[in-house]
Amino acid sequence: MKQHALHPRLSFDTVREVVAWAGKTHGEKTAYSYREKAGDKEILKVSFLKLQKDVEALTNALVDMGCTGKHCAVVGKLSYHWALVYFAVLSAGGVLMPLDKDWKAEDLAHTTKEGEAKYLFCDADLKDKAEQIAASASLEAEPVYLGSDGLLSLLSAGKNSRPPLPRIDPLAPALLVYTSGTTGAGKGVLLSQTAIISNITAALPYIDYSEKTVGVLPPHHTYGSTVMFLGHAIIGSEVYISAGLRHIQRELKEQKPGHLVLVPLYLETFYRKIKSTVKEQKKEKLLSRMMTVSGGLRKVGIDLRKTLFASVREAFGGEIKTVISGGAPINREIVAFFEAIGISTLNGYGITECAPLIAVNRSRWVVPDSVGHVIDVDTVKILSPDENGEGEILVKGPNVMLGYYKNPHATAEAIDGEGYFHTGDFGKLNEDGVLFITGRKKNLIILSNGKNVYPEEIENELIALPGVLEVVVYQGKSKRGDAHDAIVAEIYPDPEYCKKNGIQDATAFLKAHLDAYNRTATPYKRVAKLKVRHTEFPKNTLRKIRRFELDMTID
Repeated sequence: MKQHALHPRLSFDTVREVVAWAGKTHGEKTAYSYREKAGDKEILKVSFLKLQKDVEALTNALVDMGCTGKHCAVVGKLSYHWALVYFAVLSAGGVLMPLDKDWKAEDLAHTTKEGEAKYLFCDADLKDKAEQIAASASLEAEPVYLGSDGLLSLLSAGKNSRPPLPRIDPLAPALLVYTSGTTGAGKGVLLSQTAIISNITAALPYIDYSEKTVGVLPPHHTYGSTVMFLGHAIIGSEVYISAGLRHIQRELKEQKPGHLVLVPLYLETFYRKIKSTVKEQKKEKLLSRMMTVSGGLRKVGIDLRKTLFASVREAFGGEIKTVISGGAPINREIVAFFEAIGISTLNGYGITECAPLIAVNRSRWVVPDSVGHVIDVDTVKILSPDENGEGEILVKGPNVMLGYYKNPHATAEAIDGEGYFHTGDFGKLNEDGVLFITGRKKNLIILSNGKNVYPEEIENELIALPGVLEVVVYQGKSKRGDAHDAIVAEIYPDPEYCKKNGIQDATAFLKAHLDAYNRTATPYKRVAKLKVRHTEFPKNTLRKIRRFELDMTID
């Protein structure tokens, strides 16, 4: 069974081509909108044509500066100028090094030096960090501050310059992305323009996107830059740049996006807020009855979800139809809830080394509990599958990285002789090419009886429980470092939920939930010990928990 694409697949060799095509095709349509400062009444708008002209001007200036072939670090929040630097560095034939603005100054300085950056673009309010980076790295020019006179001067100079533009080799290094390291120290991933362009153009034809989204993903992650910058330039959709997490709820109501690109934590947060509001209003039974009625009507071809659940959907602006989610598993109950109120969740799977998409559910073909079809340009195989067809996921395709920067040993370990990248994730494929993720190889729990337990499977069950805000499941260790057979659930309870419901003893409350889970769980997947946290788990900027920082001792 083959699904026809919703949109034609477009072909580009370079980012420079994408920008020129978007300016010509989408013209005066809004590409980006934003407020200069959170709380400003005025919303600035940039058309695709202006984006093209700005990118061309900055490209000229960067070529004049000597950026071609050089590593250019960029540090800052999601902004129009960050997007400009992304497009212009790649159009000038430079190698973009996107770095996490929340890293400590010494970590940024070390990584910039290790990545041999020669140019630095940085938010003006990060000047102290920029100065420390400049003192460590061998820069060939003063740092350029985003949104400041420095960048504006480059734009102005580039408009009056016509240097010969370098030929872009689509297969040469274009991005040097340092992985966030949720399981330890990150590595520098080298990606070509072919990798990022083939990746996004393979996925877009199957997605029911809209005219506007609200951008919330950090731009230094490949998920954020490939999908939000390249993807939206191709489809001609407006990106309203969010002022940050504290403003997102108001922005959604104001901007009324038709689709969102998120990580699961956002969906989990939205889900809890909706459920909490419904409970406060004592409308739980009414909502349940409406969902039952709506489900029955849909079976006979009548879809009234937008009308029936208008008040619930208003939390997202009322117009949203699609959420594309990646980065972690999503609980089935949460996906089913949003589908029931008329918001389709397309769960996907990716990894930085694959630029990043490997598989994603399609708007007209969603497979529950899966991460969807493998994208057309990839070949995926399962290494040494067990009796259930599960094994390590291997990927080969034009989107696979060129290698780890200055680390041939790690590259040889990750990419085998046949060109397959070993993801370190476990999963299985069905006959339709749909991929199911079981868990991370590094997180796998192997019990003394030989049974394998994927902690993500248990976490997925527990995260939907009332009062559970965050959870990590792992195999307990002794103080000597020896592994126990005890499966531990470390939970951070939802303070807001506990307060509203008068829960004084969170440990007893959560233990009752765990006891209920254990009664129905497969015996070897039962949780033996509960650890209750008083603070959130440490996370990277994609809101993934940094598991390697946790204390897993239980005695």
